[in-house]
Amino acid sequence: MIAVHKNDRNKHLKLDWLKHWQHNEALIMESRMQQELKLLKVALVLIGVTFIAGVPLLMNFFWVSGWSWTPSQHEYEQMIMGIYATLGLFLILAAKDPMQHASLIWFTVWSSVVHGGIMLVQALVDETEHAHLMGDVPALFIVALVLAYLMPKKA
Repeated sequence: MIAVHKNDRNKHLKLDWLKHWQHNEALIMESRMQQELKLLKVALVLIGVTFIAGVPLLMNFFWVSGWSWTPSQHEYEQMIMGIYATLGLFLILAAKDPMQHASLIWFTVWSSVVHGGIMLVQALVDETEHAHLMGDVPALFIVALVLAYLMPKKA
């Protein structure tokens, strides 16, 4: 009878330890997810601001050869700036609750890959556009990589 009590006690100790370990593991994972979400929120705001202000500044003033295509097409450039400014605004808004806006974030990832891929081919084919290989082409791939990396995989 005494041996049975010892075995029961050992089982309870093992179960208590296991529950404690599982609880601590869950807390660590939740803390890690919160840190990753904070980084995602920061990235969304930085990318959003870049889309709103950086794209027009780079296309028009600071690095025209790496961000604007030749021959200059003002209507096209205005359209691109308008689209990216709108996307930038919505990325900033998505930073408040990224998981509620997962589809917008994944749209940004995949549209950046597609846009960057098309421009990569165009810049390789047209030697007057090689500067884009160091400008907007890698910038779009970086945006896609950063957001895809920071986005929780459940989304």
